[in-house]
Amino acid sequence: MPDPNLIKTLEKRTVDLRRHLVTMASNGQLIHLGGSMSIAEMMAALFFEFLEVEGKERPKDHFILSKGHTVHALHACLAELGKIDASEFTKLAQMGSRLAGHPSLKAPLVEFATGSLGHGLSVGIGIALAEKLNGSGSRTVVLMGDGEVQEGSVWEAALCAPKFGLENLLAIVDCNGFQANAPVDDIMPIEPLEEKWRSFSWNTHVIDGHELGSILGALEAFPAKKGPTVIISNTVKGKSVPGVEGTARAHFTSLEDHEVREALKALEVESC
Repeated sequence: MPDPNLIKTLEKRTVDLRRHLVTMASNGQLIHLGGSMSIAEMMAALFFEFLEVEGKERPKDHFILSKGHTVHALHACLAELGKIDASEFTKLAQMGSRLAGHPSLKAPLVEFATGSLGHGLSVGIGIALAEKLNGSGSRTVVLMGDGEVQEGSVWEAALCAPKFGLENLLAIVDCNGFQANAPVDDIMPIEPLEEKWRSFSWNTHVIDGHELGSILGALEAFPAKKGPTVIISNTVKGKSVPGVEGTARAHFTSLEDHEVREALKALEVESC
């Protein structure tokens, strides 16, 4: 069972990440808020517990944010890690800023510039295979979206990974139910998602992506004895933003002043 004290620590981290995201979406600044908010718990668990991002205590892990439009959640993690200053959030995606609207190699800890969906898993497989051949002990994590797995390239990659026995590869699918303009089910249904991954010979876990105990339990089960692992993380788009969460609007938006106040108040309650 995950340590209750660790869960409390990561819950606080999650609230801090969401506060940063709400700030980014204020003052008329448009961001991909919905998908960034939905992965906050997962990002907190990855960056403040699971991943070795520096390679100081063990081999450096690799993280590919395949759903690159949610880079704001990564920016929030970078601020909490002291890699960037939160003052940079006021210049998101502006000329000269290293914080673009998708992962940029100018920003710390970014290994692959994503944005065109469907490519991250293939890149992750290449990295994981190289690390396996080198015997490094490094792990590779690829975070995708549910709309993204409509891309055929994802399933070509999914076929490939078990062939090479990539126990060091972890894929995560953030299932918040929405893509750019509408619910995923209305654009191109992807269910039964769990059965699909299992049929492609992946070790598959389905969790509540807002429950840190479940997230940590799934991460602790990695690596499996044989083959790659995928975590299907069921979440709510725009989580913790009253009136915005669970809506198509959450995908790419800015928040009015009163919405910022309401969201920060809701997060204050969550932190208690």
